[in-house]
Amino acid sequence: MRQEIKSSCLKRLKRIEGQVRGVAGMVEDDRYCIDIVTQIAAARAALRRVEEEILRDHVAHCVEHAIASGDKADQRRKIAELMDVVSRADR
Repeated sequence: MRQEIKSSCLKRLKRIEGQVRGVAGMVEDDRYCIDIVTQIAAARAALRRVEEEILRDHVAHCVEHAIASGDKADQRRKIAELMDVVSRADR
């Protein structure tokens, strides 16, 4: 993973960690259910953005490298990994 992507993702993940702690506090404080669900949705959306950023970097670095290498087995492996993770993300 490129260093700038790593730094960006770590910063976002720390923010998400704070969000999740906030949601736990909301549950402990018996806050309104819809407010809690709204915050959970916001945390999930933030995680999706981090996931997309990491996937973009993977395609730009690892998949691109496999394509440039000319190694057919490595190309197939990288594409299969990518398709597998994308199909799991939709569940």
